[in-house]
Amino acid sequence: MVLRCSACGYYLHPPEPACPRCLGDALEPTAVSGRGTLFSFTVARQAFDVAFLDHLPYVLALIELVEQPGLRILTNIVDDPPDALEVGAPVEVTFEARGGWSIPQFRLARDGTR
Repeated sequence: MVLRCSACGYYLHPPEPACPRCLGDALEPTAVSGRGTLFSFTVARQAFDVAFLDHLPYVLALIELVEQPGLRILTNIVDDPPDALEVGAPVEVTFEARGGWSIPQFRLARDGTR
């Protein structure tokens, strides 16, 4: 779910109190496809906290969702090794349960579509 302006249809992420395009304040959580492209990424090979030692290396990525140019989410890439990744690759959302929350993460698209 991503906030979307009811007046002009613009998606907002991260959430804001008003639409930056039309300044409308009628914002509705809207389902998105969970598909996008790998806009940028980095590989963390050193843990900044001991809680992350067992997860090294991990990929921190910026994903551009297909719904709108510039609609990006900061997340992790999972289920794929860092050397298999390239900017522009199609990705899809997957969810990981953590302490009562479902965390959106991404992996390379299994069907190759964007």
